[in-house]
Amino acid sequence: MPLNTEQERRYARHIVLPEIGRQGQENLLASKVLVIGAGGLGSAAIAYLAAAGIGHIGIIEPDRVEMSNLQRQILFETADIGRSKGQAARDRVYEINPGCKVEIFEERITGQNAGDFINRFDIVADGCDNFETRFAVSAACMYAKKTLVSAAISGFSAQLSSFKPYLGDPHPCYRCFVPQMPEREISCAQEGIAGPLAGIMGSMQALEIIKELLGIGHSLSGSLLIMDALNMDIRKVALPRDAACSFCLESD
Repeated sequence: MPLNTEQERRYARHIVLPEIGRQGQENLLASKVLVIGAGGLGSAAIAYLAAAGIGHIGIIEPDRVEMSNLQRQILFETADIGRSKGQAARDRVYEINPGCKVEIFEERITGQNAGDFINRFDIVADGCDNFETRFAVSAACMYAKKTLVSAAISGFSAQLSSFKPYLGDPHPCYRCFVPQMPEREISCAQEGIAGPLAGIMGSMQALEIIKELLGIGHSLSGSLLIMDALNMDIRKVALPRDAACSFCLESD
């Protein structure tokens, strides 16, 4: 659909960018993005995706807002404590951009149901807090041939990459990066998270999603962005496809 007058004003700073323009903004409005988790990463990603004009945002989040979330999960406020995170996130998105459609799923994503969710969307943003979910999401994205933009944070450290193994070599899958489930997983309650770092990485995740949807710039597929926020050091390292990865071989 062509942009109407209100949309032209709302997205004016996108439209003047030659990499986006009017057609690019129309494409964003027609896009469907699934966000796994409305925590620290998801909050920032959801807010910027909504503001950018993503037409349909799905949010998978089974938890309720707790006091300890407010230090970094910017979609929520004190009055939201005890509410469903999904419902609170939806309310905030409509305040940011009433033209954005929000669909919430208040259940945990598993290896059994991941494909049902992911097949309905164009691209997936994973900001969950455990490897079991990450493995299920990455496998479902691979089989559905959907791009996965994955971010993770712990303490003052963070990482970000995109995974498109369905394109074949040299694009790695998530299991090329993390081949096996860690024997011991430390929670954010144990290790802590620097609040603003969640906002930085969630915003970068939203930016990568926009780039992937529009096919602009350089994809992070095949690379891993690593941030040491304590020393404000950001570097990008190669993340090659593992020739022996059984999961990549299945997708070929």
